[in-house]
Amino acid sequence: MSARTRLTRTPRHTEMPDGGDLRRVTFVTIAAALGGFLFGYDSAVINGAVTGIQHHFHVTSAETGTVVAAALIGSAVGAGVAGRLGDRIGRLRVMRLAASLFAISALGSSMPFSLWDLGAWRVLGGVAIGLASLVGPTYIAEVAPARYRGRLASSQQAAIVLGITTSQLVNWAIAQGAGGKSQNPLGALEAWQWMLMAAVVPAAAYFVFSSRIPESPYFLIATGRRDQARLALLDIEGASVDTDTRLAEIESALSVGEKPRIRDLFGSRFGLLPIVWAGIGLAVFQQLVGINVIFYYSSILWQSVGIDQSSSLLISLSTSVVNIIGTVVAMMLIDRIGRKPLALMGSAGMTVSLGLAAWAFSYKTGSGGSLSIPDTQGAVALVAAHAFVFFFAVSWGVILWVMVGEMFPLKIRAGAMSVATACNWIANWAVTETFPRMADWNLSATYAIYAAFALLSLGFVAGVVRETKGQELEAMGTST
Repeated sequence: MSARTRLTRTPRHTEMPDGGDLRRVTFVTIAAALGGFLFGYDSAVINGAVTGIQHHFHVTSAETGTVVAAALIGSAVGAGVAGRLGDRIGRLRVMRLAASLFAISALGSSMPFSLWDLGAWRVLGGVAIGLASLVGPTYIAEVAPARYRGRLASSQQAAIVLGITTSQLVNWAIAQGAGGKSQNPLGALEAWQWMLMAAVVPAAAYFVFSSRIPESPYFLIATGRRDQARLALLDIEGASVDTDTRLAEIESALSVGEKPRIRDLFGSRFGLLPIVWAGIGLAVFQQLVGINVIFYYSSILWQSVGIDQSSSLLISLSTSVVNIIGTVVAMMLIDRIGRKPLALMGSAGMTVSLGLAAWAFSYKTGSGGSLSIPDTQGAVALVAAHAFVFFFAVSWGVILWVMVGEMFPLKIRAGAMSVATACNWIANWAVTETFPRMADWNLSATYAIYAAFALLSLGFVAGVVRETKGQELEAMGTST
């Protein structure tokens, strides 16, 4: 069936209160959010493979940390170019490019000849993550009706946490098949190699599904293809949509004929526009609380306090399940109580739970193979880690990707999202690169630092962030 035929057919609709086909826009959103699934999967799959990589290449935790963090350098690059690339070649082509890079990286990283070769493949996969992390929220924000945009945009984070959980489950299953250890052989390869290779499957699914959805009407209007934009609106929102009105709104907001420029991001005595700084702040604080330590290093984190590898992988899986539960709760609440109240609640909860984890880890004793933590403090550490993940998932995990897709004026959205998302990945890299060294220095102090950033994020949200609940994209202003 041709793309034009598919776009012009008359589907059976599930009408939304404000007009439109809810089933179709939900499918379109889920297809775009598969990039988030790969984002989560590829980011977290390294967690189960870390111990196997260390044994295979006989390297230290610091060297392994550099390889783990290498993907984040690629992610910053991918996020930095995704906005301009999406404006030039379209959202869907960027999705398919990301899917292809994911698959190539998975195959290459599963059969490296050296640690640095593995690092190079991780960088390539990181570029794909960066592309997917930006193009998904951009596309979803552009196709989702304002009334449901928070819930639908949250599907990006839901996909991320499902990807994280799936990778942990796959890692655990592969490890069990290899006797409980990622360094053990499993057929022709070692278990950790199968863990990295498995990402090819969701990459292929992302490519296929991104080929079955229409291009963003905003991109089509911006490139002068008004008739195609009309067909895309009909396909996404259904026959009841007033296409003339919607096209006029988009054209007015985009100021067709005036191309977005990098200098449009500047315009205050602080250099960048206040709303761009607000987006950067959200992006950076989301990472400085140390959330990805849980998803990249939790296996070796729990081993560092005396828990065996198989049990540590199960704990990693359980935190991922909590992550899903928190994300579902966030999706139910974000359009009811708003973005800002959720962020404030999350910051407060993360501050307390990280503080408790810091206290518990201060009781760590022993060295080498005789590491341990008292039972009471161990139980507190486990509960605090799960509470931290829940408070993050119910707030900042969802809110960042929703807000960066909707808070910026259309004229600067692509550039501003690229800057904010690139800063998110740079902060992610900084935390991921430094954690092994900081943990070797003082694990308790490391978590106290993360708690301090969580507390600072509370003040940032209260004083800087503006609520975007229920506002049309066309109505977004240029200041906070």
